[in-house]
Amino acid sequence: MTYQEILLSTIRKTLPKNISLNDEIAKVLDISYDAAHRRISLKSKFSIEETIQLCKFYKISMDSLFNDGKQIIVEKTKKIETLSDFKEYFETTIQVVSAFNPEETTIYYAAKDIPMNYAVSGTLYSKFKFYIWYHLLNKEEITRFEEFHFKESVLNGNDNLKLFFDNSKRIEIWNDTTINSSLQQITYFFEAGLLNFENAIQILEDLHTIIKVIEKKCESNSENYQLFYNELLILNNTALFTSKNKSVFFLPYNALGYFVTSDKKTCLEQEDYISNQLKNSKSLNLSGKKDRKIFFNRMYQKIEFHRIKIEKYIIE
Repeated sequence: MTYQEILLSTIRKTLPKNISLNDEIAKVLDISYDAAHRRISLKSKFSIEETIQLCKFYKISMDSLFNDGKQIIVEKTKKIETLSDFKEYFETTIQVVSAFNPEETTIYYAAKDIPMNYAVSGTLYSKFKFYIWYHLLNKEEITRFEEFHFKESVLNGNDNLKLFFDNSKRIEIWNDTTINSSLQQITYFFEAGLLNFENAIQILEDLHTIIKVIEKKCESNSENYQLFYNELLILNNTALFTSKNKSVFFLPYNALGYFVTSDKKTCLEQEDYISNQLKNSKSLNLSGKKDRKIFFNRMYQKIEFHRIKIEKYIIE
């Protein structure tokens, strides 16, 4: 099949049987019935502009048209170089997830670090994570956290994103190191004189609250949240959004940047891979109280270790 035949076949599958493909193409492209017929009969070819217009209208991934089984077309999230780039980054993220109905969506997340959705909560921990990401992604001299002026519209403008995560079914895979990065960042910036004592302690408390909320969800076996513990898997912050008719796979390439694809075959392969990893993981929702307590107590002990370390640093 030619690319044009593949496109036409894909469009046909989206249409009810009583709808004329010829009429649809003519209407979407704003061309005559005869011009549409010539394209459908392959006597004329779609222009690049017409192909893009049809794909956008019918929400067809270009991947499905040009995939040869070895290559896929991916989008890349915006490079963050300025504070205003953050706002655009999250606006784009919201646009991607808005194509999903949260009540029909499952999100799989392999948590190398504390998942990003916990950093859009409006807490001091949230602001600190934005501070970390910003300084990891640009070449400006690092300022003190207390002097870091971040647009409140960026921190507080992600309510829709937070609601989406809260209303979706989330399946997260953690291990003993998932919390380490955030803890090490807090201690590092405190010891470097870039984060004051009061804020360091408050950020640790915010982190403790996040872990406590997660523990309660596991105890209640929340329908919308499942946490799995994997001792062997190397986690990398990949995320997969799946629903009945659509999937999107996010593959990280730097601290906050992702390659994004809705290629059906790739998403199915990733879902199959995750399903296999879940079989080799321990569900903290369904495991016994002892196993769950052991996992969460390790998290709390790590937070307490860093709190004591910071307090001793002040005394010494």
